[in-house]
Amino acid sequence: RVDKDRSGVISDVELQQALSNGTWTPFNPATVRSILGMFDRENKGGVNFNEFTGVWQYISDWQNVFRTYDRDNSGLIDRNELKQALTGFGYRLSDQFYDTLIRKFDRQGRGQVAFDDFIQCCVVLQRLTDVFRRYDTDQDGWIQVSYEQYLCMVFSIV
Repeated sequence: RVDKDRSGVISDVELQQALSNGTWTPFNPATVRSILGMFDRENKGGVNFNEFTGVWQYISDWQNVFRTYDRDNSGLIDRNELKQALTGFGYRLSDQFYDTLIRKFDRQGRGQVAFDDFIQCCVVLQRLTDVFRRYDTDQDGWIQVSYEQYLCMVFSIV
């Protein structure tokens, strides 16, 4: 039973306890909050049963993507697998940037990314890309923004 307190709302703590990232460590709290934020339509701090079915499908879809790119079936995504995944999603990034992503999203310090951190990496990258595209009006990969615009961009994602 996911709704441990029987409130009718599954909180971030309850969802985190129900999820497994395959490494016997708690699911990334930032990932849980991001996912709940996408599905909590009434801003009640959790999801009801109907919204939870969407959460579960979303996580299942990510699990399928993760398994596709976890070529060695280690349960972790290494730098090359991450590069293949993000290239498959249409991103063209430098090798140095993949190193940055691994450092940022590897909570275990192994040079690899667990399932929950892979979701977080992809969600953050997509949000950053969406915000960037709003300012890249000529779609040339470059933007010019004021300091205040930059702050608004950052605060719209954090």
